[in-house]
Amino acid sequence: MSHQLLFLGSLGSQEIIIIALVILLLFGGKKIPELMRGLGKGVSQFKKGMKDIEDEINAEPEKKEEIQNK
Repeated sequence: MSHQLLFLGSLGSQEIIIIALVILLLFGGKKIPELMRGLGKGVSQFKKGMKDIEDEINAEPEKKEEIQNK
């Protein structure tokens, strides 16, 4: 069974290693952790935004009920 990663499709382990080496050559060893840290912060902010939107949507029916009960 073939493992498919999000957008990588059917890349094998050799292709992934080659891509990683090219990224290492382009950005250097010191810059990669900074890039990953920034990517992680972006993902966490996105998740927080999604959670805030869900909370806001779920809170609206409660507000309507409070207004109707008054």
